[in-house]
Amino acid sequence: MNLSMDDFLKMDVFFVVTTAVVLCVGTFVLVALYYMIRILRSVDHVAHNISEESDRVRQDLVVLRQKIAEEGMRVRHFSDFFESVTGRSRQKRKQTPREDAS
Repeated sequence: MNLSMDDFLKMDVFFVVTTAVVLCVGTFVLVALYYMIRILRSVDHVAHNISEESDRVRQDLVVLRQKIAEEGMRVRHFSDFFESVTGRSRQKRKQTPREDAS
């Protein structure tokens, strides 16, 4: 097996190019994973907020059922219920400043 200097140069160029490609692909994968983790954290945060709000709505419905069972059907109970739901969402919006305003 007689290898000339040109063969070694070709192998050297091949390994340099392969190393550069592997580094570029690795960097791309790391950046993609970083953004994927950010998206998943955001989805987890939204799911947590939805869970909290559904628990609050469920509690409000329990109170509404109790009032209806105790006092009978009155329009005031429904208006109180919807005021508590809309009031809580308005209060929550006032507490959390918008991120794009900063």
